[in-house]
Amino acid sequence: MELRDYQWEVIGPALEGKNIIIWLPTGTGKTRAALYVAMRHLEMQSNAKVAMIVNKVHLVHQHYSKEFQPHLKDKFKIIPISGDSETKCFFANFVKDSDIVICTAQILYNALQSDSEEKHVELTDFTLLIIDECHHTQKDAIYNKLMEVYLQKKFTGHRKLPQILGLTASPGTGGASTFEKAVDHILMICANLDTWRIMSPQISIKDLEAKVKQPIKQYDLVPERDKDPFGDKLKELMTTIHQYLGEHEFNTDFGTQMYEQKVVEMEKHGAETVDRRKRTCAMHLRKYNDALFLHDTVRMKDAYDFLEEFYILEKFVKDSRDETDVFLYRLFNGNSNELLELSSNIEYENPKLKRLEEILEKHFQSSSNSRGLIFTCTRQSTTYLLQWINSNESLKGLNIKAAILTGAGSNQSKHMTQNEQKDVIQKFRKGFLNLLISTSVAEEGFDIPECNIVVRYGLMTNEISMVQARGRARAEDSCYSFLAKSGGRESQREMTNESLEDLMNQAIKYVQNIPEREYQEKIKHLQRESLTERMMKQAKEESKKKFSASDVQMDCRNCPAAVAYGSDIRVVEGTHHVNINPEFKVYYEEYTEPVDLGKKMEEWVPGGAIRCHFCKENWGMMMIYRGMTSLPILSIKNFVLKTPEGRQTCKKWKAVPFHVERFNFSSYNKGYFSDSDDE
Repeated sequence: MELRDYQWEVIGPALEGKNIIIWLPTGTGKTRAALYVAMRHLEMQSNAKVAMIVNKVHLVHQHYSKEFQPHLKDKFKIIPISGDSETKCFFANFVKDSDIVICTAQILYNALQSDSEEKHVELTDFTLLIIDECHHTQKDAIYNKLMEVYLQKKFTGHRKLPQILGLTASPGTGGASTFEKAVDHILMICANLDTWRIMSPQISIKDLEAKVKQPIKQYDLVPERDKDPFGDKLKELMTTIHQYLGEHEFNTDFGTQMYEQKVVEMEKHGAETVDRRKRTCAMHLRKYNDALFLHDTVRMKDAYDFLEEFYILEKFVKDSRDETDVFLYRLFNGNSNELLELSSNIEYENPKLKRLEEILEKHFQSSSNSRGLIFTCTRQSTTYLLQWINSNESLKGLNIKAAILTGAGSNQSKHMTQNEQKDVIQKFRKGFLNLLISTSVAEEGFDIPECNIVVRYGLMTNEISMVQARGRARAEDSCYSFLAKSGGRESQREMTNESLEDLMNQAIKYVQNIPEREYQEKIKHLQRESLTERMMKQAKEESKKKFSASDVQMDCRNCPAAVAYGSDIRVVEGTHHVNINPEFKVYYEEYTEPVDLGKKMEEWVPGGAIRCHFCKENWGMMMIYRGMTSLPILSIKNFVLKTPEGRQTCKKWKAVPFHVERFNFSSYNKGYFSDSDDE
């Protein structure tokens, strides 16, 4: 196995058994360097066992098929385990029989917590942990939960802890805007990973520069529309809805994240105070705001189609006679013809699209081997951009073969399965596709071939996203374009990101040069502080579970009909919350074919989506457990909790003010509320 000089330099301390973070740019062989460390570790240490930990399912199979299996299959037994594979049911057995395990962090964490003999492992069963994209080891991320188990063992005297090897292209600044805070952020990541040093090339920097091709960066800034009659009309309708609510003084910053936060709060207040009028209007205002986002990103036609589809579905699914629903339907329907006509006027079309057209023409005309990547903010905008490219007459002769690449799971539009993602990337690699339109999912992790044009289309993200997106433009004479409105917040943020990248580099170099004794003292202090904070946070969360589950009533967020109690709820596999009360079935209806999750679950398969029997509000989906028991999985955000102290909403199940018991299948089969149900 051949390594470049800079790779040899950065892995040196790891070959000596030290915990390090390898900091190298995208496409420079971090995984190959880690692979060599794993190989030497297994060769030199008796009873060695390696775990390659990733944060996304597709990376399990990518690292297995692209790196570990081709290079080490003749020497060691390697197994990939992820949430969509049946092997996770016997995780402990496969760990015992393998030399290298490649798995998601969640699978390993679940195995550490499991009581099952077939699943349970100890962190000390491994002698080396390789953590991919290790900059995510912070706060409540799953990587940090894993490392908290490690640190707890470290501070309780365990000596046979696994060696840690972290990999990252960009640790970021953690939102810091000063040098001191940026240094604190880098030190915190080092503490979380129990790192001896962050390693980057010092002696062999020329070798790295020869490998890394820096793209030419250009700011493609366009002016705002001179006039915007379509956008003005949408804002007029939003104003009418506010006036219908009796609000004559309200936030008119329509089409912004700030306004979206206001209507989210409005909807929440309406749900908690049983003000259906306010809640319904807030939901519709958010859809209008989404349409303004689309109007700013893609075509006016796309924004109109989005709203029209929403109202068609609302009318078809709910068919409500409620006064507020009728008002909102009539408001849109009464203005839809004018909106449609305005959306067809090309004089006021989005100027960003014209500039994108020019960029694509330039790069796909000049080379038949061009490969491009467009980053945009939402799944919706990827769909509409693809439609625009495919229907654009100026682009039709350029042999552009475009496709969408998005993440899994969405309530906005259909998600991609892991196989669909894999298929798109494979076609892109083989040349059957030459342009991908992606959300942030393509910034890190995916093994995407080098591109000669990368466009960040109207995005407002952090410096890590900027660095990783730029790292996709690795071809010779490649171009990295930031396309946005002139003078807008997006372009200001991109310029800030450039400063933050410099700040990150300075902070890392400073941390690398801290004297070893001083550095180790800082790391130990941060580790103890972090464990103390975690214990205090857990105690605080525990104190919020102040009600008996039987005293908490669950109401539909929309009706609001009283439909369940907290004591009806059980948690399956530590994640999925189901209602086990057989009487609950009178309150909901299953209204779709089985949901395609794009992956295999451990002991259950998905059924159809479910909704409130009375108002047709979506509640969740069915699960068929062990092939014999149907149980409704509920999303807590679709309910209001009625507690002894009043009504409240929760975004996540972990925030509910009562304890949720684990689901016990054998007890459930004996009958609801069996004495042994809380085992």
